Amino acid sequence: MNILLLQLKRIGDLILTTPAVAAVRENIPDAQITIVISSECADLLPAISNVDRILMARRNLRDLGLFVTVASTRFDYCIDFTRNDRSAFLAFLSGARKRIVSYRVRDQSRTRARVYTDFVSARMRDMHTIDYNLALLGPLGTGDVSGALRMQVPQTSREKADALRRIWKIRNPYVVLHPGSARQEKLWEPGRWAEVIERFGRNNGIDVVLTSGASRREQTHIAAIKDYIQQQVIDLSGKTDLLTLAALIGEARLLVTVDSAPMHLAAATRTPQVILFGPTNPFHWRPRESPALILQGKSAAPSTEFSPVRPRFPMSQISTEAVIGAMDSLLSLHAAAQIS
Repeated sequence: MNILLLQLKRIGDLILTTPAVAAVRENIPDAQITIVISSECADLLPAISNVDRILMARRNLRDLGLFVTVASTRFDYCIDFTRNDRSAFLAFLSGARKRIVSYRVRDQSRTRARVYTDFVSARMRDMHTIDYNLALLGPLGTGDVSGALRMQVPQTSREKADALRRIWKIRNPYVVLHPGSARQEKLWEPGRWAEVIERFGRNNGIDVVLTSGASRREQTHIAAIKDYIQQQVIDLSGKTDLLTLAALIGEARLLVTVDSAPMHLAAATRTPQVILFGPTNPFHWRPRESPALILQGKSAAPSTEFSPVRPRFPMSQISTEAVIGAMDSLLSLHAAAQIS
């Protein structure tokens, strides 16, 4: 049986699709599984398992090869996790006898809906993203499945992370702070990040490691943070690829970040984390397995109740004290666990 999976969104979306990919493999072990992903997720490829073939959508003329490959393969099932015009076109080219998508496509575009044969009664706004992805497998007859993230950090990435720790003399247990995001409205104020760094930088038993992507926006944000800092900080911002960052996070005592891809890397490696949410709703994106304290709005205490409908909060409402308190809590829990 040939199965085509379409996930053309961002890195976090792809990571949150890995439980569905694993469920297909576990329920139909002999299937030939092909997944099409966005070129933005290329760095994640070595960590994606349970598939036989990975195809890349680049949004340029090189996609002609992708279209030919999909059209020339005899697929039995096609599952569209993306639900946009591009994924609908690929679903059409697949010629699969079962082309599966959320029923929401019928509400959004009658033309696009003609491409599909099966409409699953699952709406993303009502569910955690992992549960939504798993729900789309219904027409395949999958049984009880796990929502655990499945990502394998390759040994080469672990070795790169080890080399960085040697070069930067990171000998103590360490905390990773990843302030960056591709979206401006998700950024927390630089002065507040600096306060957190100053607070934990005085702890001789813990190293503070600053990381970020290499984009201009993230590098500008990191520079603004460093302008406030009076002491030296271990600055690895822009110095890691995605999977080396995953390996660094995997060995960290704690990650502190905004709602962005590193949050999902930490969830996959089971690293405790403090996550700052603003305009996005943690109901849909929060980690559910790794220890995570979620801060949003003016509350000094981490959120414990989540709802599919929630107002958008500005990041500025999250206080420095709330972040430091959440960090102290998770670090204390780790220390207590080591003693016991």
